[in-house]
Amino acid sequence: MNTDQIRIIPIINPHLTNANNDMLHVCWIQNNFVDIKIEETNYSNLNNAIIFLNKSINWKIIDKKNKGSAGYIMSLSPSILNNPILSKLHINELRVFNSKEIPIINLSPGIAKRTQAIIEMIDELIGTHLNHKEDAIFSLLNTFFVYCDGQCNIKSVISHNGSKKALVYKFKKLVDKNLSEFHEVSDYAKLLSITPKYLNKCVKTVLGFTAKDLIAEQLMMQSRHKLKFSYLSIKEISYELGFSSPEYFSYFFKNLTGISPSALRKN
Repeated sequence: MNTDQIRIIPIINPHLTNANNDMLHVCWIQNNFVDIKIEETNYSNLNNAIIFLNKSINWKIIDKKNKGSAGYIMSLSPSILNNPILSKLHINELRVFNSKEIPIINLSPGIAKRTQAIIEMIDELIGTHLNHKEDAIFSLLNTFFVYCDGQCNIKSVISHNGSKKALVYKFKKLVDKNLSEFHEVSDYAKLLSITPKYLNKCVKTVLGFTAKDLIAEQLMMQSRHKLKFSYLSIKEISYELGFSSPEYFSYFFKNLTGISPSALRKN
């Protein structure tokens, strides 16, 4: 791997654009700091967003609202996606870089921090002469895309013409915002002013699994992270995530992962 195959540029210049049309681009945008124009559409208020842009799409950063870095542009040679390490990911299965629509995901704050750290580690490795650096970069790229897959969002794309996709996008944003308060599909259906049956139908059509599955996976990911990386007790974690009791939290977690919260902490 050489530096022509992967490049990472911090979003400091407010007028970055796809000057190199031979590359695929991943835009990682922080906390509403950037407005971006993709083809003829302006996107603003992007909160911890990752956008996948193929070679044929014209894009340009049109406004930067802070003085420091507002995120990163990771440019990839298409040949990188042929690496066996990346071959089984949804990014290849669904050919998101070849989509006519714009794949975009919004990450929860915790996942956003980890994906940012991965991008920064890749950038650091690119400038070194360490042994096995190529293997390390591919491993980090794999981890980056796995995190995106794990958000259940990489299978979804924004479409101004797809009402079901737009509804599912709103649903996922509501889950990110209200997960510690609402665990039931009916709660989110009420917020969206639709029936739970219709919400499940839309989510199943767009993502291939149910609204309940999406909520459960997000709860599991947040639970696992708090158990591994916080000093909160299991009881405190259960109430922070909105479970009615520590016992129900333990039942939920073991049912999804096969191990109890206390067993995870001992590993």
